[in-house]
Amino acid sequence: MALYLNYLVHGIGLIILTQNMQALGGFWHVPIATVSYVISGIGIGKLIAYFLFGYLSDRFGRRKLVLTGTLSYMVFFIGIPFTHNIAIAYLFAIVAGVANSALDSGTYPTFVEMGGNSSASNVFIKAFMSLGEFILPLFIATLEARQLWFGWSFIGALLVLVVNLFVLHGAHFPDRNHTDEAFSQAHQSLSKARRVLATIALALYGYTTMAIMILFTQWISMFATKDLGYTSLVSHGLLSLYSIGSISGVIVMFTLLKLSIPETKLLVVTNTISLIALLLVTNASNVMLTSIGYFVFGFTAAGGVMQIALNVLLKMFPTHKGVITGTYFTFGSIATFTVPIVTGILSKTSIRSVMDFDVMIGVIGTGLVIVTSLAIGTGGVFANVGHSVVSFLHIGASPLGQGQSKDE
Repeated sequence: MALYLNYLVHGIGLIILTQNMQALGGFWHVPIATVSYVISGIGIGKLIAYFLFGYLSDRFGRRKLVLTGTLSYMVFFIGIPFTHNIAIAYLFAIVAGVANSALDSGTYPTFVEMGGNSSASNVFIKAFMSLGEFILPLFIATLEARQLWFGWSFIGALLVLVVNLFVLHGAHFPDRNHTDEAFSQAHQSLSKARRVLATIALALYGYTTMAIMILFTQWISMFATKDLGYTSLVSHGLLSLYSIGSISGVIVMFTLLKLSIPETKLLVVTNTISLIALLLVTNASNVMLTSIGYFVFGFTAAGGVMQIALNVLLKMFPTHKGVITGTYFTFGSIATFTVPIVTGILSKTSIRSVMDFDVMIGVIGTGLVIVTSLAIGTGGVFANVGHSVVSFLHIGASPLGQGQSKDE
C-alpha cells in the first residue's frame, strides 16, 4: 500500500503544474507559454535518469530507489510554490522527472520480486495514478472557489509523502532479483532469436503506447471542436469519458490478470480494439458513436497495457529487472519529446493529419504486440502442428482397428 500511495501522489505530480498554470504564471509574472516551458523539464528529468536508475536499482536494491523517488518528489512539491526564479523552478521540474524515474525503477521490480500475480499488481499502479489525477482537479477547484493559496495543492501532496516516508522506512522489501520459478519459466525457455525479437518489439511498443496517449489527450479536444463540429463543452465532456474508460480498464485488466489470462493475448486484443475505437473517434458522425469510441479507447489504450507489456519484458530478464524497467520507460520518455514536435509540424497542415498520425502509431503498436505474441507463443503452436502432422502420418500408415481409435 505504501508503494501504491506513492503513485497516487505521482498521479498528482503528473498534472499539478498544468492544473496550476494560470496561478503559477501570475506567481512568477510570466506568460503561460513560459510555464509550459518549465513543465517540459519533467520530461528532461525522466529521460536523463531512467536508464541510470534502472542500473542502480539492480546494483543497490529497490528500497533505495523508492526512497530516492519519494524524497525527490518532496523536494519538488516544497520547492515549486516557494520559488520566484524560473530557472530554479525548471530545476525543480527536472527533479520531478527524476523522482518519476526513481519510483518506476524501484517499484515495478519490487512487485515482481514479491511473487504472486505481479502482472496484476503492476497494472494496479495505473489505478492509483488515475485516482491522483482525478482528486487533484477537484482539490484545486475547491481552493479557487474559496480563493485560497494555490500552493496548498503542493503542500497537501507533500504531507502525504511525509507520512508515507515513515511507512516505507520500516517496510520490508523482498530480496533483490528474487523471482518465483513460475513467473519466468516459460519465457526463459525461449530461443535467443525469439527473445531478441520480442525484446525489440516490446521496447518499441514502450514508445508507441506512450505516444498514442500523449497525442490523443493533447489534440483530441481541438479535433472534436474544429473537425467534428462539437462545442467546447461537449469536447471536454467527451475527454472525461476517456478518463472513466481508463480507470474501468485498469479494474478489468487487474481482474483478468488475476484469472491468469496470458498477458500477450491481452495486449493483442486490447491494442486491436483501441485501434478500432480510434478509427471510430476520428470518423464518427454523431456524438453517441464518438462517446463510445472515447470510452473504449480509454478502456483499452490507457487501461494498463503499458504495465502489462513491461511485465512481459521482466519475465524474460528476471535478473536485470531494474535496467529493463529503465530502458522500457526511456522509450516512453522519448515519445514525450518527439510527438509534440511531429504533431506541431503536422498541425500546420490540419488537425486531421495529426489524428491520422495517431492512427498510424496505433497500427504500428498493434503490429508490435502481434510480433511479440508470435515470438513468445508460436513455439508451442508449431510444436502442436508438428505433433498433429506426425499423428496424421502415423494414422495413415496404420489402418483403423490396429491399435488406433477414431479419437486418435
